[in-house]
Amino acid sequence: MKTRSLVAGIPAADSASALQHFQARLTFETDCWDVHYAMNHGDPDFVVLDVRAEEFYEAGHVPGAISLPHPKMTKTRMDEFPEDTLFVVYCAGPHCNGANRAAIKLARLGRPVKEMIGGVEGWKDEGFDLA
Repeated sequence: MKTRSLVAGIPAADSASALQHFQARLTFETDCWDVHYAMNHGDPDFVVLDVRAEEFYEAGHVPGAISLPHPKMTKTRMDEFPEDTLFVVYCAGPHCNGANRAAIKLARLGRPVKEMIGGVEGWKDEGFDLA
């Protein structure tokens, strides 16, 4: 009898469940390529927030991103933006949870938010320049 791999040892979800799961993920996240494309092909309909410490932002950030470390996200600060503004947050990369912390703060403030998966490291991996 053939031994099943660790991949196939746990069966894949049925197609309807997989569709629901993967569609839902796209409501929570976006990727570097989509952000780059949107920012370079017209007027983006979102605001990119670099939520790392300001010294890291100064060392290199996604062009067009605003520096707003997650500890500085307050209702007063976020009220500077229209209520329906979609925020795209990022941090250093997959090893950093700053974007998750920022997304939680924004969601608690009732603001639409997505995480740019990969963060700065993902941006660089795609071959995109930092400002």
